[in-house]
This record gives sequence, structure tokens and C-alpha cells, in this order.
Amino acid sequence: MASWTVDSPQRLTLEEPVTRLDVRLITGRLNVVATDGPARVDVTRVSSRPVIVEHQDGTLVVRHPHPPRWPGLAWWLGQLGRRFRAEVSIAVPAEVQADLRLVDGALVVSGLRRDTQVDVTSGQVTLRGLRGRTAAKVISGPVEALGVSGDLTLETVSGEVILAESAADRVHANTVSGAITCDLDNPRHSEIRLSTISGGITVRVRQDSDLAVHLHTTSGRITSGFPQVGGAAGFGAVKDSHGVLGGGDGKLWASATSGSIALLARPVEGTDAEGGLP
Repeated sequence: MASWTVDSPQRLTLEEPVTRLDVRLITGRLNVVATDGPARVDVTRVSSRPVIVEHQDGTLVVRHPHPPRWPGLAWWLGQLGRRFRAEVSIAVPAEVQADLRLVDGALVVSGLRRDTQVDVTSGQVTLRGLRGRTAAKVISGPVEALGVSGDLTLETVSGEVILAESAADRVHANTVSGAITCDLDNPRHSEIRLSTISGGITVRVRQDSDLAVHLHTTSGRITSGFPQVGGAAGFGAVKDSHGVLGGGDGKLWASATSGSIALLARPVEGTDAEGGLP
């Protein structure tokens, strides 16, 4: 096993193949990008605790040393900012499987084509141009996914979910407290499930979409840019709207406990806002 202890800014280039990436950092910034060349690890900032880089049997591990156990929460939060902060950029082949974990900070991952798993306790996650199966979970902070396809799962406890320019076959987005905003260009037979407990949902799909739609809100309004999905109906404050767009080959299900839902229509290229030819 090759191993490096990085205690100052440094770039490492790995000539051996990398098929899996595991990152375990405490706090800072993490950027992971696909590359056609050899894998690289670029540590541009490191505090008193070094970053450890290990490579064995195709697996590249980038991690902080395990922090000491300490009973005081105030100590823990203080040490996150001072002793374990690092800024790391990693370039790996696009076919790498990635498992990325960060306690506090910002994480950006782009261009990977296989399974990608992201777990951030407190911070911001940005996903760009990913393929395959992607799952991102944040306890506190927003998640943004741009140009993502394949199978996508986004979860936050407290934070906004934004999905745009994407044609994922399967989208599951869930938040406890936060809004969900989606602008989708989905293939047929797609499955889209959006749910929030406290927050609104705004979803825009193409005018020529093939979707069976079910919108549900307990306390809020439902508005639709499609005549096929009419006004909300229900008993008391509970509202439901159903409808079929096109052939209904895919499914769109959105549920908000405390918040409104808006379904918007995006004109298809070559048509005007009313769906006719320009």
C-alpha cells in the first residue's frame, strides 16, 4: 500500500489505476472531478492536522486522521474550524465509484459516470454532469444538481433542493424543512418523487412530457400550467390534483405537508409559450 501524510500544500499524481474513491474529511472544501489522465490529489490548504492519502488495490483513500473523543460539544465545533480544515481537489477517471463524506464544508463533484454517494453533515453540495446512480444526503444545507442523469436521490433535513437541466430516469428528492425546485427534461418512463414537510415545491417539465401526475398538499395551494392537471380538490385543507400528460408513461408525484406546489410548463424548442409554432 502506498501512503502519504500531507501536512503542507502538495500535489500527488498516482500512476497506478484507480477504480474506487473514498474520502473522509472533517471540515473544509472538497472538489472531485473526472479526468482522462492519471488520478491526482491536490491539497491546497491544510491546518495542523494533516491529510492522509492511501492507495491500495485500485482504491484511493483521502482522509483526516480520526479526531480524539472529547466530551464537550463546544470543543468539537471549535476544533473543526481550526485544526482539521483542509481544501482538497481530486481528479479521478470518470468510471470511478465514489463515496464522499464531509462533516462540515462545501463539496462539489462533477463528471463521474458510475455510482456516487455523498454525505455532508453541515454544508453545501453541488453535483454536476453525473451519470449512473447518485445519492446525496445533507443534514443542514442545500443540495444543487445540474445536468444529472441516471438514478438520483437527494435528501436534506434542513436545506433547499435544486435540480436543473437534468434528464434523470429516476428522481427522489426529500427534505424535512426546505423548498424543492426542479426543472426537468426527462425521458419517457421516468419516475419523479418529490416530498417536503415544511416548504414549497416548484417543478417545471416540458409541455410534451409523458407523465401521470399526482400532486398533494395538506396546507397550501396547488397551481398548474397544464390544463390536464386541474384545480386542487379535497376535504378541508387537504388538496389533491391528478392528471395525465401525453401518454402518461412516466410518473410525477409531489407532496408537501406545509407548503404550496406549482407545476409549470416549459415550452418545447420551436414553439411559443402557448405551445404553437412561432
